[in-house]
Amino acid sequence: MELLTKRLRLIPCTKESLNIIKKSKEYQLGPHVYRYLEVLEKDPSLLGWGVWFVIDKEKNTVIGDMGFKGKPNSENTVEIGYGIVPSEQGKGYATEAAMTLIQWAFSFDNVDKVVAECLVDNIPSIRVLEKLQMKRVGLEGNMLKWQLDK
Repeated sequence: MELLTKRLRLIPCTKESLNIIKKSKEYQLGPHVYRYLEVLEKDPSLLGWGVWFVIDKEKNTVIGDMGFKGKPNSENTVEIGYGIVPSEQGKGYATEAAMTLIQWAFSFDNVDKVVAECLVDNIPSIRVLEKLQMKRVGLEGNMLKWQLDK
């Protein structure tokens, strides 16, 4: 499985994809990747509902990762999160990739809503969420809550 945009390839994280991807010097596998691989091994139906590698087509290197924090819940909702390496931020990659992942999620009958959260002072992330047409729906502590309906 692979999703393509004009500039990016999105590949779901698996043990196999982990062995074939070419990481940029800046990109480091975070603990969330290893946690996801552990749960994916126990429940293969989670494929696609976790980490996806964001690959720059031109350089063929991973410039970040993003994905969902699990399968759709009982309210037909998934939560998206994302991260792009610093040298590639500000180029629209997070928006481009997240939009593609959201479209993929909305192609399923059991997804009606995508939510996200970010720190109140994370201006770049706020810009991404606004470009995705997400609406601010709340504030919990120092975290802004966002929502996009199908």
